[in-house]
Amino acid sequence: MVAALMSVLMPVFANGAGFALATSQESNSVLMESPLLTIFLVVALGGIVGVIPFGPLRFGAAGALFVGLFIGNLAPGLADQMGLIQSLGLALFVYTVGLAAGQTFFADLRRQSRLMAAVIAVLIVGAVVAIIGGKMLGFDPALTVGVFAGSLTATPALAAATAATGSGVPAVGYSLGYPLGVVVGILVVAWVINRTFPGTNDTPSLAGQQLRAVTANVEKTVQVRKVPGWKQQLIRMSYLQRGSTQRVISPGEDLLPGDRVVIVGLPDDVDRAVNAIGSQLREHLADDRSEVQFKSFVVSRSRLAGRSIADLNLSSRFGAMITRVQRGDLELLASEDLHLELGDRLAVAYPRPEEANLEEFFGNSERKISEVDAVGLGLGLAAGLFLGTIELHLPGGTIFSLGAAAGPLIVGMVLGYLQRTGPLVWQLPLAANLTIRQLGLLLFLAAVGIASGPAFADTAFSMLGLKAGLLAAVIAAVVLILTALAGRLLGLSAPRTAGAMAGILGQPAILAFASAKVLDERIESGYAALFALGIIIKIVLVSLVLAF
Repeated sequence: MVAALMSVLMPVFANGAGFALATSQESNSVLMESPLLTIFLVVALGGIVGVIPFGPLRFGAAGALFVGLFIGNLAPGLADQMGLIQSLGLALFVYTVGLAAGQTFFADLRRQSRLMAAVIAVLIVGAVVAIIGGKMLGFDPALTVGVFAGSLTATPALAAATAATGSGVPAVGYSLGYPLGVVVGILVVAWVINRTFPGTNDTPSLAGQQLRAVTANVEKTVQVRKVPGWKQQLIRMSYLQRGSTQRVISPGEDLLPGDRVVIVGLPDDVDRAVNAIGSQLREHLADDRSEVQFKSFVVSRSRLAGRSIADLNLSSRFGAMITRVQRGDLELLASEDLHLELGDRLAVAYPRPEEANLEEFFGNSERKISEVDAVGLGLGLAAGLFLGTIELHLPGGTIFSLGAAAGPLIVGMVLGYLQRTGPLVWQLPLAANLTIRQLGLLLFLAAVGIASGPAFADTAFSMLGLKAGLLAAVIAAVVLILTALAGRLLGLSAPRTAGAMAGILGQPAILAFASAKVLDERIESGYAALFALGIIIKIVLVSLVLAF
């Protein structure tokens, strides 16, 4: 596909600008003199390759790697100009991943500690398989570590290996191992996802359940805080009608017989609360908005980022109540301990005269949430890159550093957990985070491919390339099967185990495949808990593989 596209583009360049993309020094001079032009050409063509389906598989962003390998072979002199772009793209990618995963990672440390420990052991086994297989096949350690990183689709580990070896050989192994890692991952996850694991140590799935709001008729006096589910933050209440007066409920008051109240939560929790205080009514109080309005507000004021809903104290300030939070594609119940992020959409019930005050309080600006706090982003990246430069001298004369791969990742996770420090907001709006992350990944993969093109062309279609692909398939299969067994033994559900398998590979394509097969939020939860941990462990294991 890439070759066909290039065959079309080369005559256009030749006729329109007097040059062609060819292997001679004269004809590729424009590529040599314009590395940025070449990078974005690779990104564009890589985007086309990335969406081409190969059965259930799409390469996605990795398409830039394969196009880069092709163009890098056409213009081998570009390899020396890719270093800065490669480091920039990687730093942007891993830092934004860390920001997004920080909250989930630290929150799950205790609850999923056994699974995390099992995953560390599994990845060590995978590294041992790579070392033994590389020795048996007569591979250079630099090629072996590239195959190891590719089989587990670990882009940051590839960066660590490239920095440690100072050559493009790891990228060759990576490009040979990556497709096999993704294909094997999809096959093993397809085998696990529909199985009926008991899930004795797992939470039940919320799939198919959505938050709903009902109006209840109160038949006995009860404190709001004693309604089943309120203290556990399983339900929220908003509208209260008492006689002919309608207003927003106050958490500290009592409900009286004859009151009508709106209860929000998951269906079972709502039913439990309604049955405890009275009975459900057909009419819905929220349909009458003459006194109490119900509307969504966008959190765009940076001073609110990282604050919990309880900290906002909307009941005292505005007589208002938040019931739901829309974050990306997720609809969350507005529990008191939920921390807000820029870009969250809050469903708020409030007295109509307070609308302007709430608009000012939340910001409610779509434009603001598309902007990036340059101070927070710059300081966070600088701290991560500085951490990556610190060198540790290990026994035997080995020097270890986190580099541009792990340094920004670790700092990003810590700052993502903190969310803000005083006036500094570390967290990025979700849309901005995803955009920067994708751009960083594309720049990194394109630069790696261009730098490694010549070596890849000499290796891919040889017996060495066949052996490398075989080793990658074995590594991926061993790691994934052991992860599946660990999930089964730890009493996890099949969906959470499948998410963990996608997370240990750090592969969004496998996550998307599993999510398309089964609607279950535990898939994404398992992925998020292990994604960042897997990246760190694989980076550390690069030194182990190279040592042998």
